[in-house]
Amino acid sequence: MITGLSHTTVWVLDQNSAKKFYTEKLGFDVRDDTVMTNEYMPGTSGFRWLTVGPKQQPDLRMLLAEPKPPMVDEEAAKAIRALVAKGAFGAGVLDTDDCRKTYEDLRKKGVQFLQEPADRPYGVEAVFRDDSGNWYSLTERKGR
Repeated sequence: MITGLSHTTVWVLDQNSAKKFYTEKLGFDVRDDTVMTNEYMPGTSGFRWLTVGPKQQPDLRMLLAEPKPPMVDEEAAKAIRALVAKGAFGAGVLDTDDCRKTYEDLRKKGVQFLQEPADRPYGVEAVFRDDSGNWYSLTERKGR
Protein backbone atom coordinates (compact mmCIF):
# COMPACT_ATOMS: atom_id res chain seq x y z
CA MET A 1 0.00 0.00 0.00
CA ILE A 2 1.26 3.48 -0.89
CA THR A 3 1.34 5.74 2.15
CA GLY A 4 2.45 9.06 0.69
CA LEU A 5 4.73 11.08 -1.53
CA SER A 6 8.15 11.92 -0.09
CA HIS A 7 10.09 13.28 -3.09
CA THR A 8 9.24 14.98 -6.34
CA THR A 9 11.47 16.35 -9.10
CA VAL A 10 11.44 19.91 -10.40
CA TRP A 11 13.67 20.48 -13.44
CA VAL A 12 15.74 23.65 -13.07
CA LEU A 13 18.21 25.36 -15.36
CA ASP A 14 20.76 26.19 -12.64
CA GLN A 15 20.80 24.59 -9.20
CA ASN A 16 22.58 27.48 -7.46
CA SER A 17 20.06 29.99 -8.79
CA ALA A 18 17.14 27.68 -7.98
CA LYS A 19 18.41 27.13 -4.43
CA LYS A 20 18.52 30.88 -3.90
CA PHE A 21 15.03 31.36 -5.39
CA TYR A 22 13.36 28.60 -3.37
CA THR A 23 15.03 29.53 -0.07
CA GLU A 24 15.26 33.32 -0.25
CA LYS A 25 12.08 34.14 -2.17
CA LEU A 26 9.75 31.27 -1.25
CA GLY A 27 11.19 30.69 2.23
CA PHE A 28 11.76 26.95 1.77
CA ASP A 29 14.30 24.97 3.79
CA VAL A 30 17.20 23.11 2.20
CA ARG A 31 16.73 19.45 3.09
CA ASP A 32 19.74 17.95 1.27
CA ASP A 33 22.65 19.41 -0.67
CA THR A 34 25.31 16.86 -1.45
CA VAL A 35 27.34 15.60 -4.37
CA MET A 36 26.91 11.91 -5.08
CA THR A 37 29.94 9.69 -5.55
CA ASN A 38 30.41 6.41 -7.36
CA GLU A 39 31.12 4.81 -3.99
CA TYR A 40 27.44 5.00 -3.06
CA MET A 41 25.75 5.05 -6.46
CA PRO A 42 27.73 3.83 -9.48
CA GLY A 43 27.48 6.19 -12.46
CA THR A 44 26.51 9.24 -10.40
CA SER A 45 29.88 10.79 -9.68
CA GLY A 46 29.45 14.55 -9.48
CA PHE A 47 25.63 14.46 -9.45
CA ARG A 48 24.28 17.08 -7.02
CA TRP A 49 21.35 15.97 -4.87
CA LEU A 50 19.66 19.24 -3.88
CA THR A 51 16.29 19.09 -2.17
CA VAL A 52 14.13 21.81 -0.63
CA GLY A 53 10.68 21.98 0.91
CA PRO A 54 8.21 24.20 2.73
CA LYS A 55 9.05 24.71 6.39
CA GLN A 56 5.57 23.51 7.41
CA GLN A 57 5.89 20.24 5.45
CA PRO A 58 9.11 18.60 6.66
CA ASP A 59 8.32 15.22 5.11
CA LEU A 60 8.36 16.54 1.50
CA ARG A 61 11.55 16.91 -0.52
CA MET A 62 11.54 18.68 -3.89
CA LEU A 63 14.60 17.62 -5.88
CA LEU A 64 15.86 20.63 -7.83
CA ALA A 65 17.52 18.74 -10.67
CA GLU A 66 19.35 20.00 -13.69
CA PRO A 67 18.40 17.93 -16.73
CA LYS A 68 21.62 16.06 -17.45
CA PRO A 69 23.11 12.61 -17.02
CA PRO A 70 22.62 10.48 -14.99
CA MET A 71 19.00 11.66 -14.72
CA VAL A 72 18.49 11.73 -18.50
CA ASP A 73 20.61 11.33 -21.61
CA GLU A 74 21.99 14.45 -23.31
CA GLU A 75 19.37 14.50 -26.07
CA ALA A 76 16.53 14.38 -23.54
CA ALA A 77 18.33 16.92 -21.34
CA LYS A 78 18.46 19.42 -24.20
CA ALA A 79 14.74 18.98 -24.88
CA ILE A 80 13.83 19.32 -21.19
CA ARG A 81 15.96 22.47 -20.77
CA ALA A 82 14.20 24.07 -23.76
CA LEU A 83 10.75 23.20 -22.37
CA VAL A 84 11.62 24.46 -18.87
CA ALA A 85 12.91 27.75 -20.29
CA LYS A 86 9.68 28.16 -22.30
CA GLY A 87 7.60 27.74 -19.16
CA ALA A 88 6.00 24.53 -20.40
CA PHE A 89 5.97 22.74 -17.04
CA GLY A 90 3.53 23.28 -14.21
CA ALA A 91 5.43 22.13 -11.15
CA GLY A 92 2.45 21.91 -8.81
CA VAL A 93 0.11 23.64 -6.42
CA LEU A 94 1.48 25.39 -3.36
CA ASP A 95 -0.98 25.90 -0.51
CA THR A 96 -1.29 29.15 1.38
CA ASP A 97 -3.62 30.37 4.14
CA ASP A 98 -3.93 33.81 2.51
CA CYS A 99 -3.31 33.98 -1.24
CA ARG A 100 -3.57 37.75 -1.56
CA LYS A 101 -1.13 38.42 1.29
CA THR A 102 1.33 35.78 0.07
CA TYR A 103 1.05 37.20 -3.46
CA GLU A 104 2.02 40.67 -2.17
CA ASP A 105 4.89 39.29 -0.09
CA LEU A 106 6.32 37.27 -2.99
CA ARG A 107 5.79 40.05 -5.54
CA LYS A 108 7.81 42.41 -3.32
CA LYS A 109 10.62 39.82 -3.32
CA GLY A 110 10.67 39.87 -7.13
CA VAL A 111 8.69 36.71 -7.89
CA GLN A 112 7.21 36.89 -11.40
CA PHE A 113 3.46 36.34 -11.39
CA LEU A 114 1.55 35.24 -14.47
CA GLN A 115 -1.81 35.76 -12.79
CA GLU A 116 -2.86 37.94 -9.88
CA PRO A 117 -5.04 36.42 -7.14
CA ALA A 118 -8.51 35.59 -8.42
CA ASP A 119 -11.55 33.87 -6.97
CA ARG A 120 -12.04 30.35 -8.29
CA PRO A 121 -14.61 27.65 -7.47
CA TYR A 122 -11.96 25.91 -5.30
CA GLY A 123 -10.60 29.04 -3.58
CA VAL A 124 -8.31 31.98 -4.39
CA GLU A 125 -5.48 31.33 -6.84
CA ALA A 126 -2.48 33.20 -8.24
CA VAL A 127 0.07 31.75 -10.67
CA PHE A 128 3.81 32.44 -10.62
CA ARG A 129 7.02 31.21 -12.22
CA ASP A 130 10.22 30.12 -10.56
CA ASP A 131 13.55 31.42 -11.82
CA SER A 132 13.82 28.59 -14.38
CA GLY A 133 10.35 29.04 -15.89
CA ASN A 134 8.30 26.40 -14.05
CA TRP A 135 4.89 27.67 -13.04
CA TYR A 136 3.04 27.08 -9.78
CA SER A 137 -0.51 27.62 -8.67
CA LEU A 138 -0.50 29.45 -5.33
CA THR A 139 -3.84 28.44 -3.84
CA GLU A 140 -5.87 29.32 -0.78
CA ARG A 141 -8.35 26.45 -0.77
CA LYS A 142 -11.96 26.90 0.33
CA GLY A 143 -12.94 25.26 3.57
CA ARG A 144 -9.48 25.00 5.06
